[in-house]
Amino acid sequence: MAFLVPSLAHGQTINLEKPLQSINDDVTAFAFASDGRIVYSVGQTVKTKKFVFQRDDIWIQESGGKRRRLLEGNKLAYSNPLFSYSVEAFHWAPDGHTILADVYLTLASDDSANTTDSRVALIIEDSGKIIKLPDSKDIFFEASDPGWLSDNSTVAYLTEIIKPHVLFSMFSMRYSEGRPRKAFEGRTFLDAAWLPRTNIAIAIERDKNLDGPPRLQRLDLAMDNDKELATLDGYTQGLSVSPSGNLAAYYIDNEVLEIRDLASPNRVARIRIGLGVYQWMPDGNRILLKRSLEKKSGDLVWFDLPPLAAVAAGKEIPVAQPTPQPDLSRFWHLPRRPIPGPGRPRQT
Repeated sequence: MAFLVPSLAHGQTINLEKPLQSINDDVTAFAFASDGRIVYSVGQTVKTKKFVFQRDDIWIQESGGKRRRLLEGNKLAYSNPLFSYSVEAFHWAPDGHTILADVYLTLASDDSANTTDSRVALIIEDSGKIIKLPDSKDIFFEASDPGWLSDNSTVAYLTEIIKPHVLFSMFSMRYSEGRPRKAFEGRTFLDAAWLPRTNIAIAIERDKNLDGPPRLQRLDLAMDNDKELATLDGYTQGLSVSPSGNLAAYYIDNEVLEIRDLASPNRVARIRIGLGVYQWMPDGNRILLKRSLEKKSGDLVWFDLPPLAAVAAGKEIPVAQPTPQPDLSRFWHLPRRPIPGPGRPRQT
């Protein structure tokens, strides 16, 4: 399939007949570096007598179009040879030379069809060198929704404490040391998003016994302090921060996306767009929504964000009904955080 890359500067519009860049592969995830390079993964398969595995290759495309492979999944060794993985997202370190891959890993049993799934991460340099943690025999380490802190060498992430995918604890780790440090001891979270080039996380906190409503928090991992921004009416999924770092968005149910000003949290807007996979556009005034389940093909539509307005505590927040903008149905894949399932070994 052709993968069209909509890298838009402020004010640009997409010409569907002339994509800015094209990658003619089955791309599973991608991310832009600040200099225009693209790191992306391509799904590959490995066949044995009993199983078919997915093991993604990782590539870089230079701004001029030249490509080189950083990792060949079919040659990757792991402690359990019956493993399958799919890259869900990439994150460039602030220095633009180290890449953090958010990976969904599945291990199979040799004598049955039983599988075990986990969220893990992989660190790789743009030269192709894979970075292993000290005293680790494998290239992957357990981590959900990882991101970089500002020093280029510390990774922050979540780990699951109530299964399946209910509540998480937060950790940070300098990868040269390989010793995880728990952040905000005793607190539990539904989701987190990392502000680029900072030590700040925007997180949805929920009590461990699931009492009380979810709360939107601003967490400083370097200073170990926090600020509660808002008590939410609900939370389903999809926490994300705008490119400017000024706005947060998240689904409060299976229909409504809420957008909140992080500097003035009483300024908020809601739009009814239906549950899907979305991305912010570079100007932060629109979102691009894939109207289908994760890892399923679907059409893409634009939505203009409504103006945010101050809402007093206890007052009902109006829900806008935006009109979807031009159909971009030739786009098939929009990387975003996963719902578990991709990369599962299947029997032959």
